[in-house]
Amino acid sequence: MRDSFEKRLNKRRSLTTSSGQLDWSRCYFLIQSLAGAMWWIGVFTIPGIRNATLGTLPAQLIAWFDIPLFILGSLLLALGWRQGAWVVLPWITLVTAAMFIYSLITATAGLGTLIMIASWVCSLLAAIQMFIGRIPSEHLIRGPFAFRTAPQRNVKGHFWRTASQLLCFWALFLFVIPAIILVIERRLNVMLQFPVELRLFGVLALISASSLGIWSAVTMSTRGQGTPLPSSMPRRLVISGPYRFVRNPMAVAGITQGVAVGLISSSWLVVVYALAGSLLWNWLIRPQEEANLEENFAEEFRNYKNNVSCWVPTIHIRRN
Repeated sequence: MRDSFEKRLNKRRSLTTSSGQLDWSRCYFLIQSLAGAMWWIGVFTIPGIRNATLGTLPAQLIAWFDIPLFILGSLLLALGWRQGAWVVLPWITLVTAAMFIYSLITATAGLGTLIMIASWVCSLLAAIQMFIGRIPSEHLIRGPFAFRTAPQRNVKGHFWRTASQLLCFWALFLFVIPAIILVIERRLNVMLQFPVELRLFGVLALISASSLGIWSAVTMSTRGQGTPLPSSMPRRLVISGPYRFVRNPMAVAGITQGVAVGLISSSWLVVVYALAGSLLWNWLIRPQEEANLEENFAEEFRNYKNNVSCWVPTIHIRRN
């Protein structure tokens, strides 16, 4: 009986899964616990950290709740006590919401608010991973976003449908969302002023990436007989145009455009938004999309995947 208890205890203490793989969710909560402890030490010893992350909020009062609910709770999660998620996540949600409102009203503690937002997102993903063993990304491609082959249309129909989609995406992801982020960034008082040279580079990057996006969209609609959207996937595998060099030129273009908008507007948060979007797309959406392409095009797609990189352009040199 005692041996069985010790085995269960050792299993909980281990940061590996039953298959011997590293349990990144528990590793994250361990790092979060240690980082939280170091942050509180900094709050009580370095005035600059306290002002940047808490503003005029009462540090002692918050510490009475945060140390047991956040630091110790994260440590318990790292040790394998999954029930701790029902304490840690509600607390992080409450603190994040309160900090966000406080920072918007007072224009202080913006750095602390951003840290809590990042902590909330990562904690939520880690908790999901801990409870079900994976991130259920398949739920992101259901309903109107489910993968469907484009209906039969002439080239002109696919072209105009793709053009309208492209304009809507550009308006939302390159104008509306960055504009909201920029307003929040200024209100939280966490702006950085980029040098003029970097902003000019952003203009060049935006022009280049937009050209790549248009080229990719035209190729997709004319050669693939479909659109870039999952709900209207191409009827033919597209391996020409920019797709000769990289498997996801539209994703490369979109991410570069987002970063460029951040550089032009001198907003580091917009740059982070674009890069974070690239990571989420790469980890959650791309595997689903490529599985669908492999199902539809079988060996043709597998050969293409083996010969053309996802992100880094593949240059094919012809030899005589």
